[in-house]
Amino acid sequence: MAELKSTSRGRTMVLTISNPEQRNAMGPEIYAAGVEALNAADTNPEVHSVVIVGEGSWFCAGGNLLRLQANRQRPPEVQARSIEAMHNWIDAIRTFAKPVIAAVEGAAAGAGFSLALACDLLVAADDAVFVMSYANVGLSPDGGGSWSLSHLLPRQLVTELLMAGERISAGRLQQLGVVNRVVPHGAALEAALAMAEQLNDRAPNVLSSVKELISEAPAASLTQQLARERDHFVRNLHHPNGGIGIAAFLAKQPPRYE
Repeated sequence: MAELKSTSRGRTMVLTISNPEQRNAMGPEIYAAGVEALNAADTNPEVHSVVIVGEGSWFCAGGNLLRLQANRQRPPEVQARSIEAMHNWIDAIRTFAKPVIAAVEGAAAGAGFSLALACDLLVAADDAVFVMSYANVGLSPDGGGSWSLSHLLPRQLVTELLMAGERISAGRLQQLGVVNRVVPHGAALEAALAMAEQLNDRAPNVLSSVKELISEAPAASLTQQLARERDHFVRNLHHPNGGIGIAAFLAKQPPRYE
């Protein structure tokens, strides 16, 4: 049975996609649990970051093809509701105020690739592969994969990835600026947790501002973005953590943010 397991590693919540018999293929129960977990983390001051990982040797194979095949015999609204549930999780990740890091071992395929792209940072094993496999089974993308790739890569490369459905390596994606860290096989989770712990030492309000500014920037004019940066800067300067950070720097001491 597919489930999303939630555990704590210090100040980081670890969400593990658990469906190893089907290479961690996802379904509505995973999506609903993902939204619920992020809602809980959002209001928990002990949680500063989230890492998403797959159980075992795979990150996520995307959708369950047996379930998709069965849904072809049901009204279209059934699959539409399932996709909307997944998109709610993707949107929750993008709008979540705290950093979310994907830790990819094995492969991220289809919606699994889209899920990894929705995260703020991406750590992958050196033998991990990514594939937008939809066209290989007569389907088109979901999970925001077309949006994420189109914001990250040139049109011609995005077209090739989505139409040809060929695998692309973690190393190649790092060269293209999509993957942040490539680490040895089996080390993705620990590397992601180390990255999370580095972020956990930053002021939470500042990380939230950075995430919001990055999200808004592609659709904003320079004038609009300058105004948003001004507003965030002033708000963060007058936040208690602004005083803590400046005082610690001047005293040459590590800050201890609230």
